[in-house]
Amino acid sequence: MLNMKFSNIVLIFTIFSICSISLAQNSPKDFLDAHNKARTEVGVPPLKWNNTVAKYAQNYADSKIKTCKMEHSYGPYRENLGVGYGELLGTDAVKMWLGENPFYDHNSGKCVKEECLHYTQVVWSTSTHLGCARTRCDNGWVLVICNYDPPGNIIDLKPF
Repeated sequence: MLNMKFSNIVLIFTIFSICSISLAQNSPKDFLDAHNKARTEVGVPPLKWNNTVAKYAQNYADSKIKTCKMEHSYGPYRENLGVGYGELLGTDAVKMWLGENPFYDHNSGKCVKEECLHYTQVVWSTSTHLGCARTRCDNGWVLVICNYDPPGNIIDLKPF
């Protein structure tokens, strides 16, 4: 009887662990931690999670399930988009956007050689709220969207 109880506990723990792994790096805290680490490095205040902004992101992501087209919503928030095959995690998308940092020229406040506007939005000092979402598209891709409020990437202004 003791062995059976022990194996049930192990089974429950194993199922819980598998479920936890599938949710890992896609929670609001995970999105915030990835963003706020980069923001701390440049000396700007941390973002806070906003459920209204997150709901907007999820609704827009869900509207792209059929096409998985990476096109901006042009809604009330600034927006970073990422798409990938397999299991693109939310934190993977944030890392992609932060990978544009080398293309941002801190002196001129402009992108050089490559795109850097995803990076600058992540660290935009006057953006205070974040809401992100993921969806699996019909073609098997994963679409990740983060929305920022108030919007950043304002022409002729530096992010920090």
